[in-house]
Amino acid sequence: MAGVIDAGETPLEAAKRELSEETGYEGGEWELFMTLSPNPTNHNNLSFTFLARGVEKVREQHQEPTEDIHVHVMKPQEVRELLEQGEIIQALHAAPLWKYFCLEKGNV
Repeated sequence: MAGVIDAGETPLEAAKRELSEETGYEGGEWELFMTLSPNPTNHNNLSFTFLARGVEKVREQHQEPTEDIHVHVMKPQEVRELLEQGEIIQALHAAPLWKYFCLEKGNV
């Protein structure tokens, strides 16, 4: 999931809004998990990753006309297998996921 921070929004507010719009999931406990600079040599934007625990599906997705998003709920081990098989190659997605799995195992 990805999105843009609207004027007057904090990164956390934007993340909650995007999750709700794109998946229908809301609530839970949120924490800033990772901040990355996608390409600091020629861009000054940041990518914020939040860890949201305990979210629940409370409504249907509200996609924009250009969006075609399908939600697949997966177990952590299934996600890790995708990472290990090289199926998740987008760096801004893969880096936080690898960090999550390292922290969960106490390897960091």
